[in-house]
Amino acid sequence: MHDDTIAAIATPLGEGGLAVIRISGPEAFAVADKIFLPGGKSSLKPSAAPTHTIHYGQIARHGETVDEVLLSVLCAPRTFTREDTVEISCHGGILPAKLVLDAVLENGARLAEPGEFTRRAFLNGRLDLAQAEAVADLIHSRTELALAAANEQLAGKLSQRINQLRDEMMKTLAHVEAHIDFPDEDIAPETRAQLIRRLENGVAFMDELLRTANEGQILRRGIRTAIVGRPNAGKSSLLNQLLGHDRAIVSPIPGTTRDTIEETANIRGLPVVFIDTAGLREARDEIEVEGIRRSRETLAKAELILHVLDASEPLTPADEMYLTEFAGKKRILVRNKTDLPVKLNLGSLSSPKGGEGRGEEADGFLQFTNPSPQPSPRLGEEREIAPPIVDVCCLTGQGMEALKDAIKGLVWAGKIEAGMLQVMINSRHQEALGRTREATLRTIEALRADVTLELVALDLRIAVNAVGEIVGKTATEDLLDSIFSQFCLGK
Repeated sequence: MHDDTIAAIATPLGEGGLAVIRISGPEAFAVADKIFLPGGKSSLKPSAAPTHTIHYGQIARHGETVDEVLLSVLCAPRTFTREDTVEISCHGGILPAKLVLDAVLENGARLAEPGEFTRRAFLNGRLDLAQAEAVADLIHSRTELALAAANEQLAGKLSQRINQLRDEMMKTLAHVEAHIDFPDEDIAPETRAQLIRRLENGVAFMDELLRTANEGQILRRGIRTAIVGRPNAGKSSLLNQLLGHDRAIVSPIPGTTRDTIEETANIRGLPVVFIDTAGLREARDEIEVEGIRRSRETLAKAELILHVLDASEPLTPADEMYLTEFAGKKRILVRNKTDLPVKLNLGSLSSPKGGEGRGEEADGFLQFTNPSPQPSPRLGEEREIAPPIVDVCCLTGQGMEALKDAIKGLVWAGKIEAGMLQVMINSRHQEALGRTREATLRTIEALRADVTLELVALDLRIAVNAVGEIVGKTATEDLLDSIFSQFCLGK
């Protein structure tokens, strides 16, 4: 537990109706006492106020009133950090919030580091590490599905399953170490088979969790989708239609877009980051050279490509070149301008037919059968498949719903079940589970080969420590620094 008192502005900087300054630590009430002037009959100084009460008054600094505020008093341990906490609601705006914070810092608190309030909640046992990460996911959620997944993790659904896995592995480790302490008693064959079976069930459990990593990444950071094609095919018009508002400049003049434009949209519950790129062609000036260079960079990082083609014109050599160039990418061919006479013939390209998978949920350790959507390749994975072809008219919006269905179908095959959202692991969990799995497999092989039990226990301890990192039971200071540095100030 930390022994100092921290403070920060907990709301975004800028003009707004309210701003909140949060103070947490053993001296939170003493600091607030020095700057808070009660302004009503029932208002009290923070140190004299009952817990979970709100008081009207003013904040004073250097003998002058800074702002009139509402001050909340929250006594430990019933607070977010499990420390004494004061939250001051003042008028929104950069200056009022800054002056209130300055008054707090001048009277005994220090400025909190990014994520330090949540870090204290973890260190004081209110949250485990997976739940703490869910706080950041909650803040950064861009769709209702992402929000639901973050809430499930914050509620401890993933932690519960990870703890079940760790407990089973700890039982096995305890069994092995007991035999190490009594070397004259070897593990009976039936007992050894039982231990192997328990570890194999654990590996199967890990495999199910690892299969959710792809979908977890999608919900947390979205799918980077590049809109490409030759100039004047309708890329910017398509972006505007998908976003539902005019974001990119649309002009009949080829080459209007000279830089990449990024916007996030909710597509069937999934966050999709659309990037409108400059038309791919021979550049006419230095500005267009730079725009096309950025387009190429975007294409290299894109996980999905919407290749826009002009249906009112025959296939050009440039179209054919780009069709070949993007063949290794996950892509959708979008035939635009279908309100005009169609002259585009895509020849042998045809849309694949695919069904929807269905996941099932079962509670309890080693009964976890929450399959993630199956046929979709991992993000960034390339494979040769016939791309879907969708006809649209960006002028009228015709075909946009079919295009959204095609996007969702390519990146997330099957239904999005509520049970899936409980266990969407992130990249850190994925890496730790991968190490756990490898060490567990080595343990299984060692048990089968009748290797000395000291070596069996060594790998099993590695596995137990690795899985413990997910919920923070074996977290290092460097790991905590890495995680909480990604949080915003005030959280």
